[in-house]
Amino acid sequence: MSSFYQNLGHTFKNSDYLELALTHSSVHGGRRTFELVDYERLEFLGDRVLGLLVADLLMDAFPTEEEGSLAKRHAALVCRETLAHVALSVGIDKHMKLGVFDENLRTNQTVLADVCEAIIGALYQDGGLEVARHFVNQNWDTLLRSAITPPKDSKTELQEWVQKKGQPLPVYTEISRSGPDHSPEFVIEVTIEGYKACRAVGKSKREGQQNAAQLMMEQIQSP
Repeated sequence: MSSFYQNLGHTFKNSDYLELALTHSSVHGGRRTFELVDYERLEFLGDRVLGLLVADLLMDAFPTEEEGSLAKRHAALVCRETLAHVALSVGIDKHMKLGVFDENLRTNQTVLADVCEAIIGALYQDGGLEVARHFVNQNWDTLLRSAITPPKDSKTELQEWVQKKGQPLPVYTEISRSGPDHSPEFVIEVTIEGYKACRAVGKSKREGQQNAAQLMMEQIQSP
């Protein structure tokens, strides 16, 4: 674990935080009781800590940029794909605790992203905000500065596409919501004129809409 600690930039005083952050519910056969715990509470905390620290980085890196552009950069830097990329780069996938029949989850982007957030939560719990800040700065600074212009999110890209075509705006519909209150899962459907409706899952309505819009753009751009 010494090389993993080095990648995290912190040696845990209380290793229980790290063990919990790396533990998926499949270890307990998917059962959830008071005694059988996993990373979800730390993921909840880490999500908020990451959001704050990335916002802080952006304020320093782009002192003259308007709020809308900063928001687009922020969304791209805290999205599932970015978190999964960071998880793989520091070796989180190699240390996750999974059920014996769930080894395939080591390459699952959603799980990798969730565990990465849990790790940030664990770093915050064990060492405070500056320890979490060191990890985020170390792994997000290059990603943050690599884009000269703010990225366009999928919803904006889809909206601009239909407007250019003179079509009605996309319609987003919430199909279902499941999961506990602290970690809900939304199924969102997007429809536009002339194309098959696309459905996607997200941890919030906004994320579900973004994911559905991305699928729709892929459908539009496919040969």
